[in-house]
Amino acid sequence: MSRSSDMQPALGSPGTAVLITGGASGIGLASARALAAVGRPVALWDINKTKAEAGAAAITADYGVATLGVGIDLRDLQALGPALTETRRALSPIGGLVHSAGIVDVGSLDGVTPESWDDGINTHLRPLILLTQAMMEDFRANPGSAIVAIASINATLGNAANPIYTAAKGGMLSLVRSLADRLATDKIRINSVSPGMVLTPMMQPSVDHFPKGYFEKRILMERLGNPSEIGRVVRFLLSDEASYMTAAEVVVDGGNISSQRI
Repeated sequence: MSRSSDMQPALGSPGTAVLITGGASGIGLASARALAAVGRPVALWDINKTKAEAGAAAITADYGVATLGVGIDLRDLQALGPALTETRRALSPIGGLVHSAGIVDVGSLDGVTPESWDDGINTHLRPLILLTQAMMEDFRANPGSAIVAIASINATLGNAANPIYTAAKGGMLSLVRSLADRLATDKIRINSVSPGMVLTPMMQPSVDHFPKGYFEKRILMERLGNPSEIGRVVRFLLSDEASYMTAAEVVVDGGNISSQRI
């Protein structure tokens, strides 16, 4: 039976391993858990090695899938090759990438420095293209391979507080569209997810700083998102359920961008 006529659920297909940057917390960890729940092995790459290893061990205990925790600073170009070699050795075949690692600047225009600019771009944007390039042999060898880039509604709305983050996420949307054109020739899909206000460790300081309900008042669903709600969308996009989706941006924001509430 062809894929187009087979309506059986396919969230766990293909069953190849998925590499997740920023995998030790927040949306990255939630994505890893969502994938593991349908049987896909996962590699958690994170700047915090201890948390990456602990997260991987917990996922194996909960879901019984093979996992790997890798400590890596994505800004270090020399670290990418060895980390990929370790991941291939532990979890091949690899057929998915989620780029979720991120940092946030909060200094507005006055706080931008050459160093902070490089840190933001080299964490959010540069790894997406370099990891895609480095993993092409994995993706070509495994039908159904796909990539998901975690962008943000800030890529559309903009935010005076974090111009580097906003620029990097906007660039990510454009880069995904460009890569989709190239990757389609190898039958590899790439899409982006733009979360809204999701209660992650990165978001928590802002929630604590502002009065209760500050963010919720502009969200149609009147609540912050849960990382697991993003993880489920990431899982879908990496699966054969999304076999005809590429170059798309999926906004998961509880109705924030469309809101005119004040």
